[in-house]
Amino acid sequence: MRGRRIGNVLTTGATQETVQPRVLVADDDKDILRLLSQRLTHRGYQVIPASTGPEALSLVFEELPDAAVFDGIMPGIEGHEICARMRADNRTAAIPVVLLTAKAADADHREATDAGVDAYILKPFRIEQLDDKLRDLLASARERRR
Repeated sequence: MRGRRIGNVLTTGATQETVQPRVLVADDDKDILRLLSQRLTHRGYQVIPASTGPEALSLVFEELPDAAVFDGIMPGIEGHEICARMRADNRTAAIPVVLLTAKAADADHREATDAGVDAYILKPFRIEQLDDKLRDLLASARERRR
C-alpha cells in the first residue's frame, strides 16, 4: 500500500493506517539490547537497534526515528551526549529521548536534563515503565506537530 507518512499515520487517499512508532534503542549490553528489542516489538514498536554510541548517533540521522532510548553509559559516546548532538540539529531536535541508566546521582540527572533528555529512567526498570513513558512522549510529540 503506497501513501504518505504523517507522524504515526500512513495516509492512502481516503483511508488511514496506523504505523508502528519507530524507536531507536541503543545499549552496549547485547542481552539487554536483545531483551529491549523483543519486548518493545511485542508492544507494537518498530525497533532500530544499536550497540554503541557512535552507531546510535549515525542511525539517528539516517533513520530519523520517532523516539530514541539510550543506555546512559556506552562506548564511544554516552547517551546524554548523543541527545545533546540531536538537540543541536533541526532534523532531530524534537525526537523524544529516554535515557536508561544506572547513574542515580543528582549531578548525572542534571547533566542528562541539560543535554535535553526527555525522560530519565533508572536501571533496573520495568518494561511497562518504559512503554508508558514512550507512549506519553510520542503523544506529546504528535500534539506539538499539529
